[in-house]
Order: sequence, then C-alpha cells, then structure tokens
Amino acid sequence: MKKIQEEQKLIVQRMRKIKYKIAILSNKGGVGKSFVTVSLAGALAVSGRKVGILDGDIHGPTIHKMLGLPTGFGMLARPDGTIFPVEVPPGIKLASLGLLLPEDETPIIWRGSLKTTALRELLAYTDWGELDYLLIDLPPGTGDEQLTIAQLIPDLTGFILVTIPSDVSKVIVKKAIAFANRLNKRIIGIIENMAYFKCPDGSIQYIFGKGAAEDLAKEYGIPFLGQIPIDPRIREANDRGKLFFLEYPESEAAKAFLKAAEKIIEIVEGKKEGSDEAEASG
Repeated sequence: MKKIQEEQKLIVQRMRKIKYKIAILSNKGGVGKSFVTVSLAGALAVSGRKVGILDGDIHGPTIHKMLGLPTGFGMLARPDGTIFPVEVPPGIKLASLGLLLPEDETPIIWRGSLKTTALRELLAYTDWGELDYLLIDLPPGTGDEQLTIAQLIPDLTGFILVTIPSDVSKVIVKKAIAFANRLNKRIIGIIENMAYFKCPDGSIQYIFGKGAAEDLAKEYGIPFLGQIPIDPRIREANDRGKLFFLEYPESEAAKAFLKAAEKIIEIVEGKKEGSDEAEASG
C-alpha cells in the first residue's frame, strides 16, 4: 500500500509538468487508433508542441513499430527506477512495454491487477520532462486500462474518440461516449479514420459508409476533428516503421491530421494556430 501511495504521488509530480493529457479511445479494434495516435502526435510536434506518447495497450503494443523502433529496443533507466522515454523525429517521446519485450511474438499474459500495476509504474517512473501534450494510446474497450488511466490521471484533459464510418462502429462509439460521460471526463473530439477512398480517376468511394462520425458529433454535441481517407501508403509506411505524416506530407491524410491538430489546439488551448503571429503582425 505504501508503494502504491508513493507511486501515486510521483504520478502527480510527473503530470504537473505536462500541460495536456489526452487519452485516445476507440472501444473497437481495427479502426486504426494507434495510427491516428502517432499521426496526431506528429502533427502536434510539427506545430511546435512538445509531445509524448504513452502506449497503454498492454497486450498489443504497436506504437514503437510504427515509429521505427524494434521490439526490445529498450528504454534508459536509472538505479532509482526512473525511466527515460525514447525520442524519435519529429520530437516525439515514447514509453511502451513493447520496447521491453524480448521478441515480437512474446505475449503479455496478465490479469487486470498486473495491467493496472504496469500502467501505474509507467506513469510514476517515466521522466517525460516538460511536455505540452501526452497522448495515451489505449486498447479497444472500456475496461481495466481505460479506467486505470482515468483514475490515475484525475486532471486528464479528455478523450479523443476514433471510429470508422460504419453502423457497427457507430454503435460501439456510443458506448465510449457513455463511458466518458459516466466518468465525467471531457470528450475533446471525434475523428473518422478510413472515411473514403479517392480513386485514380478522382472519384470518391465511401467503402465503409458515409457520415457516421459527423452525425455522432452533431447528435452528442462533440467537436468533429475531421476525416482521414484510406491511402494504401499508410499500410506501407506503418510496416516500414516510417511516420506516414512525414513520409507523405502532401497527402490528403497528412493534411487532414494537420487540420485535426489545429482543432485540438484550439479546443484545449483556447486559441487558433497562428493567432499570436497574426496579432503581432497586426
């Protein structure tokens, strides 16, 4: 009990140095949540923010692979237990259990209590330094990991919900909305991944449906952060461990992430990107 109390105090101290703590929630697998997390982190970093990612997906950590770090890469640690996240371009700090596993195929076979302990220790002992944003990538669902993060970070800025434009995903996202409301946590916005596919001839195909996320945003009064199109290069970049956002900056998907980051900044910081410069020049 004493160790837990000490770790909780450490978490409070660590989180004081981080302005905004945002958890990325999908409640459904297969919607590209981790890809959205790394891309939003990249867009925020390019916008001049100091950004970190905590990979809270205990059983299936993939953030490190998307950022080009092999499983088992490791994280620096001091004798007192302090862990230092790994930093990758464009200035994203990452802490993940995936960096500590010996092999890709190594499963983490833990019950809820062990997962809670792991997340608490990652939050307590990871020295992020001063950050503007900490994005916490969560697994699908509304269980142990999601509750643990919400309880251990009482000043959590809020959730960003990720969905795809299908009726099934729409129903599942409603549960995520109810989850956030039940915990009295803010929903910063909803982003729709795999929204459409633009054919070589310029025509648009809505493969998984159309407008579900925007409809949800209007129904619940949640900010709509935008649509991310399907792009075959996303899979290719993820598999190579290259940040799609940096590899293809002129793509529609990359531009959509930049706009989403601008909206997030406006929502949580209360100002539009470039407003300071505009005021100064005016």
